[in-house]
Amino acid sequence: MVYIYKKIVGNKDYYYLRLSERKGKRVISKDIAYLGSSIDEVKKNLEKLSKYKDEIRKSYKKIHNFIEPNYYLEKAKKLKLKKDVFLKDKLEYVEACKLHFDKHFKKLDLLTQKEILKDFVIEFSFNTASIEGNTINLEEARNLLENGLTPKDKSLREIYDLQNTERVFFDIYNSKKEINQEFIINLHKGLMANIDLRTGYRTTDIRVIKSNFDATPGSYVKTDMDLLLKWYNKNKKNLHPLTLATVFHHKFEKIHPFMDGNGRTGRMLFTYILLRNKYPPIIIHKKTRKDYLEALRKADKSGLLEADVNNYFELVQFCADELIKGYWNLFL
Repeated sequence: MVYIYKKIVGNKDYYYLRLSERKGKRVISKDIAYLGSSIDEVKKNLEKLSKYKDEIRKSYKKIHNFIEPNYYLEKAKKLKLKKDVFLKDKLEYVEACKLHFDKHFKKLDLLTQKEILKDFVIEFSFNTASIEGNTINLEEARNLLENGLTPKDKSLREIYDLQNTERVFFDIYNSKKEINQEFIINLHKGLMANIDLRTGYRTTDIRVIKSNFDATPGSYVKTDMDLLLKWYNKNKKNLHPLTLATVFHHKFEKIHPFMDGNGRTGRMLFTYILLRNKYPPIIIHKKTRKDYLEALRKADKSGLLEADVNNYFELVQFCADELIKGYWNLFL
C-alpha cells in the first residue's frame, strides 16, 4: 500500500510517497518518491510516477482523501484571515471546508449534489435524534429515509423524528429567511410534526434533566428569545460564523424555549446559521455526545448577552472539530 506522507521542517511542508508493506510479522515503511512542497506539485508528480502507477491506483481513495483537504487548506492559508480567539489554529481548517463547499461541491451537477446531501441528511438525522435517545440505528435510518422501509419494533415518534428532520433540512437548505421568532417557531413546529402538538414558546416552567442550569422561567421565555435575537443581530458581523452559530446554539439551549424538541431545533438552527453564511452544515455526532454535553455545561457560566472566550473556547473548538471531520468524511 502507498500513501502520501507529510514532513514539516520549520514552517514548510514536504510531501513523499511512502510504501508500507508487511514482511513476516513486521510492517516496513519507506519513502519511495519525493512529491514536492505543495499539493499542486504533488498532483503533477504523482502523474509522472509510472513506476508505481498500479500501487497508486489501488490506493486512489486514500490518496485522494489526503490531497483534497490539504489542497484547500493550502488555499485557506493564503487568505488574509482575521484571527479568531475562539477558533485559533482551527480557523484555516474550517475555511478550507468552506472553500471546498463553495468552489467544488456547489459546482457539481445538481443530481450529484442531491445525492451527497441525501447522505449527509441521513447521518445528520440519525445523530441529532440519537443524542436525544432515539433508538433507530444508522442502517435503519438509511433504509427508512432512502428506501422508505420502516424499521421493526420502533415507535411512530422515532420514525417521524427522522422523517421530520430530513424534510426540515431540505426546506431550509436554500432558504434566505431571516432568523426571527416566527422562523424559529415554524422550524420547531416542522420538527415536532406528528410528535408533539405543543407548538410555540412554552409559558410554563420546566426542569432540564441532568443539567447544571435553570431554564428560563415560562413567563420570561419570549423576553429571553427577544434578547437572544438582538444579541445575534448585533454580533452576526462581528463573530466568525462558526463561533456565532456555536454561541447562539448554547444560549438557545439554555433558554430551552419549547416544551420538547429543543436540542433538535437548536442543532438545526446551528446548521442554518452556517448555511446562511455559505459554510457547510454540521453534524454533532452521537459518539461525541459526552464531550458535547460537557462543553455545553462549561459554557453555562456565560450570561445571555455575553460571549466570553474563557467560557466558550472549549465548545467552539469541539464544534470546529465536528465540522472539519464530518465535512471531509461526507463531502469529498
